[in-house]
Amino acid sequence: MNNIKADDLQATLTSGRSAQVDWLSASAEHARIAESLMSFANARREGVLLLGVSAANTAEPIDDFNALIEKALAAALMLTPPLILPYPTRENVGGKTIVKVTVPAGMANVHSLNGRYLIREGVSNVPLAPSAMRQLLIERGDITYEAEIARNATRDDLDPERLRHYAESIRESDIDAALLKRACVAEADGALRPTHAGILLFGKDPRRFVRGAEITAVRFAGDTMGDTFMREDITGTLPEQIRRVETFLRDVLRKGVTLGGSMARSEQYEYPLEAVRELVVNAVAHRDYSIQGDGIRLYVFKDRMEITSPGRLPGPVTVANIKDERFSRNPAIVQVLADLRFIERLGYGVDRVLELTRQHGLPEPLFTETDGGFKVTIFNALTPASAAAKADANADKPVLAHTVDLLELYRDVPLNPRQESVLIHLSEPSNTRITNSELQRLHPDVHPETIRRDLSDLVAKDILSKMGEKRGSYYVLRKKA
Repeated sequence: MNNIKADDLQATLTSGRSAQVDWLSASAEHARIAESLMSFANARREGVLLLGVSAANTAEPIDDFNALIEKALAAALMLTPPLILPYPTRENVGGKTIVKVTVPAGMANVHSLNGRYLIREGVSNVPLAPSAMRQLLIERGDITYEAEIARNATRDDLDPERLRHYAESIRESDIDAALLKRACVAEADGALRPTHAGILLFGKDPRRFVRGAEITAVRFAGDTMGDTFMREDITGTLPEQIRRVETFLRDVLRKGVTLGGSMARSEQYEYPLEAVRELVVNAVAHRDYSIQGDGIRLYVFKDRMEITSPGRLPGPVTVANIKDERFSRNPAIVQVLADLRFIERLGYGVDRVLELTRQHGLPEPLFTETDGGFKVTIFNALTPASAAAKADANADKPVLAHTVDLLELYRDVPLNPRQESVLIHLSEPSNTRITNSELQRLHPDVHPETIRRDLSDLVAKDILSKMGEKRGSYYVLRKKA
């Protein structure tokens, strides 16, 4: 939007106003200019106000451009809080010059003029409805949902054992004092009552007070949602949710065999677990809990993983600046998770994820935002872009030795992670067979009967052939990729 060229401006004036573009005459009053700027600032997308456009939608003569620019900046300062804007620019339209004022997306505050709050909707500047204003105030960090007292909740709704564990972890003898400092409780009518943060972190039943405080974790068999999947609905306190997601991922993620320079064998998950953990912790710590009709969604596909959080990015953070900007929607939740060692360095989760994916030769994660939520997509070695990323990695670093072709050959066959590890094992040139005991060593925590059924199922699906009998039996591929 900020890169509108002269030809585009002329076309814009011809086609008419829009949700992101408005214009006024150079003679417009300061208050009228301030209203337009406020409406764009309270919207979620970038807006452009053109000054020096007549009622006929054509550029009009301007006597003093500097005075008009100063007028626009002065109008922005009339707002509460004052709106600080990039310096307006001069633009040529049809041989005449107008002034363009850009209001960036992701403003840090909700702005008003003389007690009125307006927002851009369609081609109009309309009053903010109370519910929309509260949501916007939460999004921008002007008020925090986490610090509000949970309706009908009492101190007894916090779990004593969880509180005791937390007090021990921070070496605090007065737990109520610690909870007050962390905004997990607040005083009301002479008593301490839990806030939303307190309920989410230490509550006996968090979903009783914060609906949607859950994670839906699903592993799909293919690249899209299908009928074959493994699902777990994860509830409980936020620390419990993080731990259960970690367990879920260890159960469903594929493992590959890794070869180092000395040909020493080790195992590597299809995603760096530390990076995935950072993304999950970020989602839990920073999502908008005031949106209670939806929870966090963690979808694991064959070629990627998607983590979607309810609510837009907080405060001034945008997709464009997410790698550099630091802002927390839920500072109390973030601090307690840091106290519990779920977050090691406040504000550096995204940097760590980018570094870990680069080290593993994977493409950079994709960050996307809609009006309803924020999604991070992390890709694995089956993504075409991963091949290029791996080619750029240092040659002396360990690399996944499985071939994508073999997994692609059976991409439409529902396989569990252990069965996929069989294909990965057999895709190495040096491995022509696999035994029951070898698969058991790859998955030492799995019951031997489950290992036996996994191999028998691969035989039934015409992927493996069983050779030999009893203790001397082994399995080979029916066909090569």
